Amino acid sequence: MGHDLPDFPWDTLAAAKATASAHPDGLVDLSVGTPVDPTPPFVREALADASEAHGYPQTWGTADLREAVAAWFERRRGVPAVDPDSVLPTIGSKEFVAWLPTLLDLRGRAVAHPAVAYPTYDVGARLAGAAPVPFEGLTELGPAGGDAAPALIWVNTPSNPTGKVLGVPHLRKVVQWARERGAIVVSDECYAEIDWRDEDERLEQAGGSGFTGVPSLLDPRVCDGDHTGLVVCYSLSKQSNLAGYRAAFAAGDPRLLGRILEVRKHAGMMMPWPVQRAMLAALSDDAHVAAQVEIYRRRRSVLASAIEAAGGRIDDSRAGLYLWTTFGRPALETVDALAEVGILVAPGTFYGTRSGHHVRIALTAPDERVDAAARRFADLGL
Repeated sequence: MGHDLPDFPWDTLAAAKATASAHPDGLVDLSVGTPVDPTPPFVREALADASEAHGYPQTWGTADLREAVAAWFERRRGVPAVDPDSVLPTIGSKEFVAWLPTLLDLRGRAVAHPAVAYPTYDVGARLAGAAPVPFEGLTELGPAGGDAAPALIWVNTPSNPTGKVLGVPHLRKVVQWARERGAIVVSDECYAEIDWRDEDERLEQAGGSGFTGVPSLLDPRVCDGDHTGLVVCYSLSKQSNLAGYRAAFAAGDPRLLGRILEVRKHAGMMMPWPVQRAMLAALSDDAHVAAQVEIYRRRRSVLASAIEAAGGRIDDSRAGLYLWTTFGRPALETVDALAEVGILVAPGTFYGTRSGHHVRIALTAPDERVDAAARRFADLGL
């Protein structure tokens, strides 16, 4: 292909999956974050009602959809100043992450991303002919400006895989650092609605603002209401069980979104009309999200108790669909040991070289399989 791409990591789990699948009670797959619960009926109805779609949809999305995104930011994310004209629907968030450096023409530039992260940030840089630069702290990116500074800095909060939530001071520091050097900051926030922090932690991070949810890059406490050089991407896959719909969006700097829109128009990157209508319905209803979070809360409690009883330690994991877990040994050894009791998990090595001895354990399995996994942790010989 002409791109220096890594091997697709999930292919390397084939042997462990075969071992786990041989368990007498079957496989419990906790390796991927694919939703398993039903898509809300009212969202399916909206999709069906829009199935007469003989014309091409707008790349930009309809005005009412963009207005619904802006309203969602104010209602759910504490961001009151999103202009509907700076919202862009995307065909899932993964394609946006993968193609953004290309859409922004960053060939030959550096693209910084968290050192322990979803691998598509790295892949997207490589596809664009840019240089991926993993980092944990801004000091790793150096003091220099101009072409020596990253052209784009990814942040991911809540993190996949670690579940770490970045607070307002952290995000504000990243924005200030980037603006001093002319870098773009893009925040992947697709797990923001799945928040496990307790009330005290939420109130502490709110800092008297009154908003206790996961902070957004576009939060006025972070950027002083100025979205210049900032973009947020978000997906409805997790909160609304719409992974198969590929329903997501980006919002932020209207100049940057305008550049991206022009390329997407030429490339035919259009969200299908029925999906736009389904997305509008999902964004207009908060009750189904709250109900889904409670389903995950129960699964999380069951798995966390079983992991800790088996001697595991859960780090971060303050939001999102994963338990970032270590049993104090190399990740692949833990993967193999869990496979022996019929549980498949993802090794931290999928997410960078600094993941230590962690594995990522997903909450995305039916209740019956989660309960089976909890029983099996008691048989784990670690």
